[in-house]
Amino acid sequence: MTKFGTSQSVRRTEDVRFLTGHGRYVDDIAPEGAAFVVFVRSPVAHATIASLDVEEARGADGVLAVITAADLEGELDNRMDASVVNNRDGSRGARPIRPMLAGDTVRYAGEAVAAVVAETKQQAQDAAELVMVDYDDLPVHMATATGGAAIHETAPENRAYDWAHGDEAATEAAFAEAAHHVTLELIDNRVIANPMEPRGAYAEIMEDGRLHVSVNGQGVWGLRDALAKKLGMDAGDVRVTNPDVGGGFGMKSFNYPEHFVLALAAKQTGRAVRWMADRGEGHMTDASGRDLVTTAEAAFDADHRLKALRFHTVSNLGAYNSPYGQFIQSELALKVMPGTYDVQTTFFHVEGVYTNTTPVDAYRGAGRPEAIYALERLMDASARQLGVSPVELRKKNFIPRESFPYVTASGETYDVGDFARVLERAEVEADLAGFEARKAESARHGKYRGLGLCYYIESILGSQDETTKIEFTEDGGVNLYVGTQSNGQGHETVFAQILHQRAGIPFDKIVFVQGDSDRIATGGGTGGSRSVTMQGNSINAAADEMIRKYRPLAEEELEVAAADLDFEDGAFRVAGTDKTVTLMALAETARQRGLQELLVTELENTVPGRSYPNGAHFAEVEVDPETGKTTCVKYTVVDDFGVLMNPMLAEGQVHGGVAQGIGQAITEQVVYDADGQLLSGSFMDYAMPRAYDVPWMDFHAELVPSTANEIGMKGCGEAGTVGALAAVTNAALDAVWDAGVHHVDMPITPVRMWGWLDAAGKMAAE
Repeated sequence: MTKFGTSQSVRRTEDVRFLTGHGRYVDDIAPEGAAFVVFVRSPVAHATIASLDVEEARGADGVLAVITAADLEGELDNRMDASVVNNRDGSRGARPIRPMLAGDTVRYAGEAVAAVVAETKQQAQDAAELVMVDYDDLPVHMATATGGAAIHETAPENRAYDWAHGDEAATEAAFAEAAHHVTLELIDNRVIANPMEPRGAYAEIMEDGRLHVSVNGQGVWGLRDALAKKLGMDAGDVRVTNPDVGGGFGMKSFNYPEHFVLALAAKQTGRAVRWMADRGEGHMTDASGRDLVTTAEAAFDADHRLKALRFHTVSNLGAYNSPYGQFIQSELALKVMPGTYDVQTTFFHVEGVYTNTTPVDAYRGAGRPEAIYALERLMDASARQLGVSPVELRKKNFIPRESFPYVTASGETYDVGDFARVLERAEVEADLAGFEARKAESARHGKYRGLGLCYYIESILGSQDETTKIEFTEDGGVNLYVGTQSNGQGHETVFAQILHQRAGIPFDKIVFVQGDSDRIATGGGTGGSRSVTMQGNSINAAADEMIRKYRPLAEEELEVAAADLDFEDGAFRVAGTDKTVTLMALAETARQRGLQELLVTELENTVPGRSYPNGAHFAEVEVDPETGKTTCVKYTVVDDFGVLMNPMLAEGQVHGGVAQGIGQAITEQVVYDADGQLLSGSFMDYAMPRAYDVPWMDFHAELVPSTANEIGMKGCGEAGTVGALAAVTNAALDAVWDAGVHHVDMPITPVRMWGWLDAAGKMAAE
């Protein structure tokens, strides 16, 4: 038997079907004959709906239904759910109603006001053109700041929340006493997730009369429960499935209005209905990421040791609370504050504001990239102001290895860490000693070259519970049911590796089952870099329970006492002999004897603590002063991910995360005009990074196993993005510092960089 255990770079088994066109994506598997849904969306950012006439559309060829907010009354609770944080004064954050279909007022361009259901997509599109809406414009608020005409009556000054953590008075005192005070103003630009597969779903009434909704999401149980609640149904009468998903990046981890409207359309028409966003629709309606401004401050003593940190952030939530929107820049960003540094006096203050734009929510990293970006830009600015090496300043302020477990100022317990060791390895791998020679070579070609560092830490998020079911099937296989959801990360392979390693079940006998609320009772879904850690430990626990259950049958088959029985490589063995019986053979015996309780093992496992991936990113960029073009030309990562389950898949996750970080740092930005019109609504205007924008990445692992879970794993899915933003931006600033540019913000597009260089040149000439 070939052994495919953990910590091996096993190729992804799912890639065969993906690369040969056999993936089961939601738009590929919609029921034959399903009707098409097209949403009528507001062309303006803020207006009252003076009139809405759908009669001509209802009479158009092929139209089965036209659904408006009025049609939802008594059928579907027209309110999206969202969580809110606590304000500084103990009150709760604002809770304005976000409708699934707008009835009285629209608050961003792209908000849905009606849904047309027709036999064909073309008929639905044609009928949508016949829906007549009169809008009376209202004032538009676009600034990431409080004030302006109120978007919601329940949110004066457009303030969504006013949240804080830390001791404000103690922090103020520490700054007053500090030998050095560094302040940095930063903008974290809004971006769009742009997964390869846009959002989509279909809904149908099954033969048993139950509702089935299939959606390309990151988990099924939250949507199942929300559908039941909003439609007034029993949860048992709703089935939600996730088929193969072509990327999510956090943006697909929560519910959207379209899911509910499709469900109602299926109920009302008695037909299966389907919807798939085109790319432009996705740009207008997918929850955006980031979009905040921050004032970051650091206080140092005379020996350059951090004494206090203070951050004030204003976070743009868009027009409404998205499900997790209020938590992203407050509670979730807090998880990694104050990074890897040994400082206990801190104050973090975040204000959330509403604007007439698409709602903002989780995007790869969900608060942690934003927090680390601000912190690591601040550390570089501090090094410049203090006149010291950015590498040495970080080392001086790292939490010492002997201080773990370490409770941070934010209340997180970092279980382990050896940050100095990881950084020292990164210095070698990045060849810092050779940087000056590379810089001189760039100069010979008329380019400025800069070096940037980010030392990041991130926290696994989501539930610490996860479910696993292992089922022996009649055909001699084993079904492995999991509570997470692959969005392309390679779960099908790595989870089979874990089960094979622990229980010795042949790798090619394992069938992966995910994303079905009927077949899997509950689960935590995918997000926050939790999947492999939480699910992997759950699989191990379930495998151990399965082995325990089979031990009495093995004793009987081998005619031996329990004390003389070992389990290894998928078989029970009589100690000191070659007498064995495999787990697979025992399962067949159990089936023949009718011992059904042995054929299925199911449990929910709780991981006792979170783990904290960390690492060092070194980026090198070149800037062409003639054009302003900034190019990342060298990139080195040394990560501490604890015990790696599949090093090749971990490296792939880092590559993808860094690519997204480079994209945000240099090319990507959502742009609206003053009237709330999206100007970057297509790939002609929204600059996704191309292959030539991303250099080869050197990935290295310097591993410190976590003590917070049995396997010793730390998540890796979002780490690349968490580290890349500051590394690339710090490098860009370093490249142009001597040219007189002393501040840059993302994205560092050619026109912006050229403008900074031009302004610096004119100032120097005066």
